Amino acid sequence: MARLSGMTGFARTEGQHAGWNWTWEVRSVNGKGLDLRLRMPPGYDAIEGPLRDIARTVFTRGSIQAGLTLARDATAGAAVIDEARLAALIEASRPWVESGKVAPPAFDGLLQVKGVLKAEDEIAEDDREALHSALLTSFETAVRALMAAREDEGRALAAILNAQVGEIETLAAKAGQTASARIDTIRERLASRIADLVGSDFPEERLAQEVAVLALKADVREELDRLGAHIATARDLIAAGSPAGRKLDFLSQEFNREANTLCSKSGDSDLTRIGLALKTVIDQFREQVQNVE
Repeated sequence: MARLSGMTGFARTEGQHAGWNWTWEVRSVNGKGLDLRLRMPPGYDAIEGPLRDIARTVFTRGSIQAGLTLARDATAGAAVIDEARLAALIEASRPWVESGKVAPPAFDGLLQVKGVLKAEDEIAEDDREALHSALLTSFETAVRALMAAREDEGRALAAILNAQVGEIETLAAKAGQTASARIDTIRERLASRIADLVGSDFPEERLAQEVAVLALKADVREELDRLGAHIATARDLIAAGSPAGRKLDFLSQEFNREANTLCSKSGDSDLTRIGLALKTVIDQFREQVQNVE
């Protein structure tokens, strides 16, 4: 089932391979697009491209930071002596020692010769490829865990957004009821003003024409119809799941445009109050939409 996803979350995975231990930590916050920032030890640039490919298969939006901490086992990094190189040095020095020209070489001195004593931290090419593969698999596990955390946020967001859409629908219905009763109010106000200005001799037919013109200018049925269509679209987008953030953001702008027009056409305090309440809920809706992938 499709789910709405947020853009905030954190995940951590650990792994080990051939004497290496590591930890991936990935966290994400809101972002207009997908921005992956990697922090890794030197020498692992070869896996940066595959790491970005993995992130793109899971996410479409969000600012994501991923950090890799990598360490060698204490025993795996023990120092070793290159016995062949040591033996070659001793053999090469034998003629000099036997001639009495030099003293026999000290063992600690031989260990200081470059290449005789070294840490066993080099990794064979096959092992390096296997390590890279294990790191990529571990990263994908971390990314999937981050996705689950973002979906948890998405479930909460879906409930909030659906409640706000429901409130918009209720206010739109109230606006429709208020607007439908406005023709009589317009007629009464216009008749009262005309009577104050010219008395009671104003033709009834002319009064009806003026009322019709004012009613047409104040008609908000078109705005209410569009609000109804936007409400249905919003519910469909929420139900369809992410990625829906950009579309919902655009829809919130359309909601706001209709609410502004409704307020501008309002000729009485009741409809104005409803329009302002609509704008408030729409602003809250738009704020929440910024968190949706």
